[in-house]
Amino acid sequence: MNCLPREIESSASCRPPCDKCFPDYPLGQALTRKLRDLATSFLDADGGCHGIDHSERVHATSLAIGREMGAKLEVLSAAALLHDIGRRDEHASKGKICHAVRGAELAAGLLAANAFHPGEISEICHCIATHRFRDNTPPLSLEARILFDADKLDSIGAIGIGRAFLFAGQVGARLHNTEADVTETSPYTVEDTAYREFMVKLIRIRERMLTPPGRKMADERHDFMVEFFARLEMEINGGEPDARKS
Repeated sequence: MNCLPREIESSASCRPPCDKCFPDYPLGQALTRKLRDLATSFLDADGGCHGIDHSERVHATSLAIGREMGAKLEVLSAAALLHDIGRRDEHASKGKICHAVRGAELAAGLLAANAFHPGEISEICHCIATHRFRDNTPPLSLEARILFDADKLDSIGAIGIGRAFLFAGQVGARLHNTEADVTETSPYTVEDTAYREFMVKLIRIRERMLTPPGRKMADERHDFMVEFFARLEMEINGGEPDARKS
């Protein structure tokens, strides 16, 4: 089993997580493992781009940023592990239910059942409820802003590219479609490629970062994505960037 250094450690390091993965976790080994298992029980049906692997990466990134910024790591740890547990209900409702709001509702009961104090529950649930930030409920606390950034960071860079291709495969999209105007293509179709996801959504994510460490990481990951898709375009065009046009 391969355990990662503290700076990038994650319960995803080992399958199943070994004891060495947990000693430095803010909530301790037993509670961290329990919350991870609870999250897995809600996320198993989802899998794909928003399975437990995503939550574990967000957890690791949240703790890394949180340590740098002096955040409440116990709050961050619980919020990161549970932040997507409402997705099953969102999918079942075909989007009528917001997974962030529903996740906060579900988390409140889970946290109370695991002896979290009311104040902690309120802070954790605020992080979960606002991590999507698509309406008038912005993340206000430091911990909520960190979770927001960590979640968005998992959508860009090398991981973001991998997730974009994974999703494209799930919906049966083609490999690439630069000849198409992405503004005129539709999601969940053969044109819903990783490149479309990059141009429509991922290219704007770095502008939304809320913390200095998040902005720095987003800039680096953004640059990698730009380089990757330029390289992909070149290879698809036979090795020349403008081969398609000649």
